[in-house]
Amino acid sequence: MSQAAEFLSKLEYPGRLIALGAAPGGERAVIIYAITGRSPSSQARKLVFHDRGIWVQPTDEATLKKGNADLLVYPAVLCHERGIAVSNGQQTSDISAGLAKARNPIVILAEALERWDYEPDPPIFTPRISGCVGGGMAGLSLVRRGRDGRALRSYFEVPLRPGTARLLSTYRGPNRDPLPSFEGEPGEIVLEATTSHESAGEIYAALKPRFPEKDFRVAVASVFMNLDDPADYDLHIVNRHERT
Repeated sequence: MSQAAEFLSKLEYPGRLIALGAAPGGERAVIIYAITGRSPSSQARKLVFHDRGIWVQPTDEATLKKGNADLLVYPAVLCHERGIAVSNGQQTSDISAGLAKARNPIVILAEALERWDYEPDPPIFTPRISGCVGGGMAGLSLVRRGRDGRALRSYFEVPLRPGTARLLSTYRGPNRDPLPSFEGEPGEIVLEATTSHESAGEIYAALKPRFPEKDFRVAVASVFMNLDDPADYDLHIVNRHERT
């Protein structure tokens, strides 16, 4: 079992997750976005590459409408000539716009997320997790609900060290109600894959549950971006509905 697989296998239900890092060779940044879902509306989704981005789209409109479509359908990854933005919601567009104005990922995230709070889905209040890579740097952010209802905002610099990544998930891992929000520092995983195809497949396999009836996997996308030329990237998507 790889180190990443061992780390993810401990998360019974991570929700959605983002990992940012650098491929083993160090020349390419790695951006990973994965979706798991418990409800039928969460499961009725796929990731689709369109117009320089990866979008969350429905596989079944009728089933999707049973959930909150505003929180279930969004641009997950947007590729900009200066970098890449990634998040678990509509805030991806604001982060992408910020790539044109600043080069420090923490500044981009702080400005882009100023008007965004955690998701309005009581009693869970799912955190907004976001990230961006640009200017040879990377950053992650977490916006979660505090006990008094305030939005708590955390920002994390991500060192682009070859073969390592930092990972954020919306939930801490236990599959219970209400789902416990992620807290603390992003986890660190080792990246062994050298292509986006291999990377997406490894993460999808790592999210496989011990018990088949608890397979919450929906989709995984992996993007390998040239750190010297962000417009040069390749990506691969694994959708569960296309594998069954």
